[in-house]
Amino acid sequence: MRLIPAIDIIDGKCVRLTKGDYNTRKIYNENPLEIAKQFEANGIEYLHLVDLDGAKSQHIVNHKVLEQIASQTSLKIDFGGGLKSEADLKTAFESGASQITGGSIAVRNPEVFKGWIKTFGSEKIILGADAKDEKVAVSGWQESSQLELLPFIVDYQNEGIRYVICTDISKDGMLGGTSNELYLKILKEAGGINLIASGGVSCLEDLYQLAEIGCEGAIIGKAFYEGRISLKELGEFNVR
Repeated sequence: MRLIPAIDIIDGKCVRLTKGDYNTRKIYNENPLEIAKQFEANGIEYLHLVDLDGAKSQHIVNHKVLEQIASQTSLKIDFGGGLKSEADLKTAFESGASQITGGSIAVRNPEVFKGWIKTFGSEKIILGADAKDEKVAVSGWQESSQLELLPFIVDYQNEGIRYVICTDISKDGMLGGTSNELYLKILKEAGGINLIASGGVSCLEDLYQLAEIGCEGAIIGKAFYEGRISLKELGEFNVR
C-alpha cells in the first residue's frame, strides 16, 4: 500500500482542518516545501497536495507552491482543490502534478469531468469521492449533495476512472480511526478500483488495517502533524 502524506495549503502555508471546517485551521508550517523535503528524505515517494484556497474560490490558487515542491523534490504529487476548467488542469500539470483530483466538478459538471478522463487519461485523473453518511460532499465539504456514494463511484468506474480518494468527513482530522467498513463496501461494489483511504488515520495500526482491507493507498495528515506517527515510522512502514 502506498503511503501518501498530505499537505493542505491556505495562504501558501501548511495547515490542517477538522472535518473540513475552515474555522478550525491550524498552521503547522509556514513553508510547505520544508515539510515535503522531510517526507522525501525519509523514503516517501508520494504527496497529496490540496489547495484549500482553490477549493473555496473555485479555481486553482496555490499552483506556485505545487511548482516549488515539484521542482525541488522527486515526489509524485496528486493535486486537488478548486480545479474547475481544462485551463486549471493544464496549469496543475505544467506546475508538476503527476495526477489531479476532481471532486465537486465530478458532481456538478459530470460531462466536463468525463472529458478530462478522455483528454488526459485515467492514469492522470483521480475521483475525489468525499462522503458524509454515505452521501457525496462538495465545495471543500461545505455542502452535501443527495448523491449516494457507492453508485457515484461505480458510475465513474464505468467511465474509466481507476483511482478514487474517499474521505469520510466525519472521521477527518479526528484521529479516531478510519472508515474500514465503508472502504470494504466500496471495494466490494467497485471491484478492481484503486482505493485511496483518507481521514481518521491515528496510528500505525490503522495503516496496517487499511493495507489488509486492500486499499491501494492511504493519506496521512493530522496523525503525522500531531506527532502520533513519526517520519521514521512512515519510512519503516514504506520499506515493509
